[in-house]
Amino acid sequence: MLTGGGDAPGLNAVIRSAVRRGVTEYGFDFVGFRDGWLGPLEKKTQRLDLAATRGLLPKGGTVLGSSRTNPMKVEGGLERITANLAELEIDVMMAIGGEDTLGVAAALHDAGVRVIGVPKTIDNDLGATDYTFGFDTAVQIATDAIDRLHTTAESHHRVLVVEVMGRHAGWIALYSGMAGGATAILIPEEPFDLAQVTKWCETRLRRRYAPIIVVAEGALPAGGDLVTSDSRTDSFGHVRLSGIGEWLARELEERTGHEARTTVLGYVQRGGTPTARDRVLATRFGSHAIQAVADGQFGTMVALHGTEMVQVPLRDAVAQLKTVPPERYAEAKTFFG
Repeated sequence: MLTGGGDAPGLNAVIRSAVRRGVTEYGFDFVGFRDGWLGPLEKKTQRLDLAATRGLLPKGGTVLGSSRTNPMKVEGGLERITANLAELEIDVMMAIGGEDTLGVAAALHDAGVRVIGVPKTIDNDLGATDYTFGFDTAVQIATDAIDRLHTTAESHHRVLVVEVMGRHAGWIALYSGMAGGATAILIPEEPFDLAQVTKWCETRLRRRYAPIIVVAEGALPAGGDLVTSDSRTDSFGHVRLSGIGEWLARELEERTGHEARTTVLGYVQRGGTPTARDRVLATRFGSHAIQAVADGQFGTMVALHGTEMVQVPLRDAVAQLKTVPPERYAEAKTFFG
């Protein structure tokens, strides 16, 4: 198995769950590939057994390491992985990751490799599953930060902008903003009107409350461009986001006449101990992935539908992102200003 892309709280819980069930119930042997798809490309492995997975349930990060290596951008990458798996006598590849990691897994399945996918993204934007582990932890961390920022904002009568993760989908911003009582929530799905955001801030200031604006890193102003930290991209073609918070704070300070500051939560949302909900969800994902291996359901990803675990085709799993629908955003807008 491997873990690819950005880390998420609950990855270690998946590894632990899969190994424990696989070893005790089916007698499977496990090999972990280090650092995402770089592992099978370069045969970087470590043994996974019961002893190696003890104590992983509450631990953040991933003991296998991760990377954003894209084998499909490496000449002969998929063929090299296929050959390495055969040489190492690997029967099944379990890929734990998001859209990019599972997209590579789907391509390997098409090439004849037996693959099982497990969804992972704190953005909660994979369309084939209702929830992904790590999302609940990220929301809780962001909500805790917003709660703390309320007090300092009130003390100094400042406008505070909180930038959270969310490249294409604003789920973290939506949930944490609603839970934290934000003045406004800005998400990638709906370009925002800066004049309207200013009015919401001024309404709050007239009531002698300090505004807090929660903005997803992928949000953009109406008629404007995406704000990025620089122009570099990773091997999957994603630009490095972050910068919208600072830009928005400068604009709001100029327009409201009140000091505005930015807090960028960044990687804090990924780190640390997973919540109880994420531990349970990750454990269920790992267990049901092993059941899929035992049942021979290759080329699928385990997914949560309602409260039930199901298997969906890998190609369907990465076909469409799950974004915030207009009606959900409308619910939140009732409380803006």
